[in-house]
Amino acid sequence: MENALSFFVKQKRKQLKLTQPELAERAGVGLRFIRELEQGKQTLRLDKVNQVLALFGSEIGVIKKSEL
Repeated sequence: MENALSFFVKQKRKQLKLTQPELAERAGVGLRFIRELEQGKQTLRLDKVNQVLALFGSEIGVIKKSEL
């Protein structure tokens, strides 16, 4: 099931004209991780997610509920 994060990563990857294997190599993560990330897997290592997002100038962090 696709979620906002998986949609974001997939769209950014396509904008940069990267294949999943190319993105995995550039981010220093495994191809399986990229596939699971783009498919919206519910449980992923946050440090690896941020490795991928760093290529797009982004990261995931903590947001206080009061800021929502």
